[in-house]
Amino acid sequence: MATALYGPDGFFVSGPGPAAHFRTSVHASSVFASCLSGLLASLDATLGHPLRFDVVDVGAGRGELLRSLSVAVGVSGEPTRSGRSGLIPPRAGSPETLTTTAAARPSPPTGPASVGSSPATPVPLAQRVRLIAVEKAPRPDDLPPEIEWVDEIPQGITGLLVATEWLDNVPLDLAGHTPEGWRYVLVNPATGEESTGDPVSPEDADWLNQWWPSPAPTAPLIKEFASEMGPESDANLLINGVTGRGEVGRSRDEAWADAVGRLDRGLALAVDYGHLRDGRPLGGTLTGFRGGRQVVAVPDGSCDVTAHVAIDSVASAGERVARCAYTLVSQREGLRALGADGGRPPLSLASRDPAGYLRALAAASAVAELTDPAGLGGHWWLLQPVGVALDPLMAR
Repeated sequence: MATALYGPDGFFVSGPGPAAHFRTSVHASSVFASCLSGLLASLDATLGHPLRFDVVDVGAGRGELLRSLSVAVGVSGEPTRSGRSGLIPPRAGSPETLTTTAAARPSPPTGPASVGSSPATPVPLAQRVRLIAVEKAPRPDDLPPEIEWVDEIPQGITGLLVATEWLDNVPLDLAGHTPEGWRYVLVNPATGEESTGDPVSPEDADWLNQWWPSPAPTAPLIKEFASEMGPESDANLLINGVTGRGEVGRSRDEAWADAVGRLDRGLALAVDYGHLRDGRPLGGTLTGFRGGRQVVAVPDGSCDVTAHVAIDSVASAGERVARCAYTLVSQREGLRALGADGGRPPLSLASRDPAGYLRALAAASAVAELTDPAGLGGHWWLLQPVGVALDPLMAR
């Protein structure tokens, strides 16, 4: 998986980039970036308007999100007011927190501005922001010069680290559950044919025992597993006595913990599809995408190879590093907390301002796509603060 995605001819390194093959929230609408620009403004104030405010996009694709944010905060092009599109009214009310830890949050800074922060009247964020794209692919020729391009997450971040559909592409191992316990699933990288390998390592066994409950080998479960896996691989695995499989998320935990550890102060935000311990899918979630279509996950570099994120395990790993409580909400709730309502404009606007009504209707449609609980709105938002209080960052 690592070679197929990030090797010299890997899916994310060569070719036109992810946008040519699948659609993320960043590609779906500029509303996503507009909402994040509002989060930037809140975080900047909470941090005391530091002299340098970092925005680090991990798994940046071809820089689409940072291009939009550079316009939204006024670095290039015409800035949007208050980080919001004028077509999206703010929403009253508070988001429903689906999962949160009980660890104590640090108190927000009080008193004089901290060392490294700007004076009482801060310099505009556009003059202090540092936009950094983290990606293995070469820098795009048309990327604006104000966006830095690196292949590793920098140290000493003050500001926002955002990872939109990055963790699902952090390579992992698969394990099949057999009567003898968990064993690795092997794959022929040229054909995708799978087979059962050696028992998993003690470290992976510990992770599976804690985060991925072993399936009970009953006939209904085997039938469910076969239907989830599809004809390409279910028979191959079931012949070897595998009654379910797990996706060993230890590598994702380590990647997220490392990313969180690179923040001095600020917020790490992961946006991804995933699942919780009580709802792990019996047959796993490994799949591929190519040219806008879902395909068999053959790890030959020709397609995306992705698996959903064990988001609770990742969150726990980040919390241990940050020593601050995390918050886990759906994208629907996260975007609504940042002002993306998605309600239809009043019909009276159509008679007063037909063009304005159409623009507002288009914006509402974009928000509806981003907040659809059966689609992008069902993604998880994992918010991990480092050295700041999270409460002031989201609208209430």
